[in-house]
Amino acid sequence: MGNEHARADRLGLLVGQFDLAREMAEVRLTGLGDEEYLWEPVPGCWSIRPRGEATTPRAFGPGEWVLDQGEPRIPANEYAEVARQAAGGMTVAKIADDWSVSVERVEQILAHTGTPEPDDAPVTTIAWRLGHLHFCFAGQWEWTFGERRQEPKLLVDFTPSATVAVERFLALIDRWRDSVAAMTDEQLDTIGFSQYPYGSDPDDPYVDVLSGSNLEFIHHMAEIALLRDLWRARFTAPGQTRAQ
Repeated sequence: MGNEHARADRLGLLVGQFDLAREMAEVRLTGLGDEEYLWEPVPGCWSIRPRGEATTPRAFGPGEWVLDQGEPRIPANEYAEVARQAAGGMTVAKIADDWSVSVERVEQILAHTGTPEPDDAPVTTIAWRLGHLHFCFAGQWEWTFGERRQEPKLLVDFTPSATVAVERFLALIDRWRDSVAAMTDEQLDTIGFSQYPYGSDPDDPYVDVLSGSNLEFIHHMAEIALLRDLWRARFTAPGQTRAQ
């Protein structure tokens, strides 16, 4: 059934899209348990781990548990974005700074033709995906609507409790949504309205940043939903024992 009160302006469409995605996310996160939340379906997964057990070189977090992070890289699915940044006038040095990679690496990507190079991105757990989303939205809220001073990597206290993680995340994105819904058209069009330091937010109109945030939310929640499906389907054939 259609909503006769739905807004058709830019902000209304983006907030409406976010609301629907958030509704689906809450349903898909219902009943998430700790074992499933931390499940590593293949060796070498990225996840959240006790600080002393971190295996990635740039794992971060302010507390006892940290979020895995490897060396800076630009995945193949972002090559087109790098090309758009260059076409929009960003210097190679600025692009390299945004992605935390070398100038030489950016030049290699801009010179690349044909099929993108194969990606070697790690498989990640539900805990990692949820922690990543929480970290991104917490940082973008702070550097858009907050005091714009706190280091984003210190804003989220990662937890091994699935229930706590879900509750904290939903509360955070509800605050995000309320702040976004109160914006004006002038703010949407303001370049640098968000000063989030990881990415191109300071160089983009906020409406573009907001669209990208929705996409980030939707695609990571889809990955979480798939991991939940795989967790429930860990029988390879009827009568076989559940995989560990």
